[in-house]
Amino acid sequence: MGRILIFTGKGGVGKTSVAAAHAWHSSREGKKTLLVSTDMAHNISDIFQISIGKEIKEAAPDLYLLEIDPGYVLENDFREMTEAFTRLFSVTGMSDEETLSMPGMDELFALLKIMDIYKSQEYERIIVDCAPTGETLAFLKFPELLSWYMEKFFPVGKVAMRILSPVSRAVFKVELPGRKAMTDIERMYMKLIGLQELLKDREVTSVRLVCMPEKMVVEETKRSYMYMNLYNFAVDGLYINRILPDDIENEFFNDWIRIQERYINELEEVFAGMPVYHIPWFDTDLNGTEGIARIDNEALAGKDIFAVHETLAGEEYGKTDEGYVLKVHLPFAAKDGVDLHESDKDVIIKIGNFKRNIPKPDVLRRMGISSAKFQEETLLITFSEKEG
Repeated sequence: MGRILIFTGKGGVGKTSVAAAHAWHSSREGKKTLLVSTDMAHNISDIFQISIGKEIKEAAPDLYLLEIDPGYVLENDFREMTEAFTRLFSVTGMSDEETLSMPGMDELFALLKIMDIYKSQEYERIIVDCAPTGETLAFLKFPELLSWYMEKFFPVGKVAMRILSPVSRAVFKVELPGRKAMTDIERMYMKLIGLQELLKDREVTSVRLVCMPEKMVVEETKRSYMYMNLYNFAVDGLYINRILPDDIENEFFNDWIRIQERYINELEEVFAGMPVYHIPWFDTDLNGTEGIARIDNEALAGKDIFAVHETLAGEEYGKTDEGYVLKVHLPFAAKDGVDLHESDKDVIIKIGNFKRNIPKPDVLRRMGISSAKFQEETLLITFSEKEG
């Protein structure tokens, strides 16, 4: 089983450099490694100081690079799916070009490309350099959002069992129809389900947050962690980048060192229990393999950076005497900042500008929310039989 590490953070914090250092470290261990950029403002070629193009390129022994061009991927790798999408939305009167330029499509095909590469088993590790955090969350949640809409508006019933739900897995034996028996839309739906399972497989996929010890960055990092948990992604690493050395004999820098120390302490406190890595502020630009190797040698060497770390599940169901309880881990969320609603088929959680519809497993369709409370940064939603 391979590993996928997804790096994100506020713009300008150095996530591309950190992702590149991990890819370098992995290749030095003799693991065939692919470093992928899904950020439309690709920086991998700049850091490695080579031209990459639209296909995978070898940069060093066991180290390969890819800057995904969604249009190129769409045209060359997913013709069948693009045809399915155009048929799917043909009822709206949208043209093929309008359908494939819908918000989220670029991100979807980038993720599908990564999934296909992972399933090929050609690479032991895939390191993903993502866009800044807000875009990364939109990138990661789009497959789930599109699947939700497909369930609501298209006839995918025979393959729309709640196979992602641990409750349903325990209660139902799901037997899926053969590929030939499914329509292209149903096959597309199953591919989206497979993509969600891969992104939320905690033995395979991890999200790593990169930040700097500054107030605005720290606050955004905490919010990002909360939102990643809302959507049930495993976050198992924090990288504090550009830490000033404490031996600078300059009053101006001494003030900045004290400021950084305060925010480093805050980050280590609020992310206690998660691996936290310190990366110094280097005195030169870190370009080429020598610069990337320097990050590796001074910040990552001797650490088991590819281990699967146990993380608290962002979403899990449990049985109670009265029915079931859904636990949603929401670190740093304020109780009065969370809106909770219910429909016949979904639990709807909204925090700020982010909303997630969590489909109810079939076993909960006859039940309703009887109570909800916060306990140790976890939203506990209790379901019991509806009266009448």
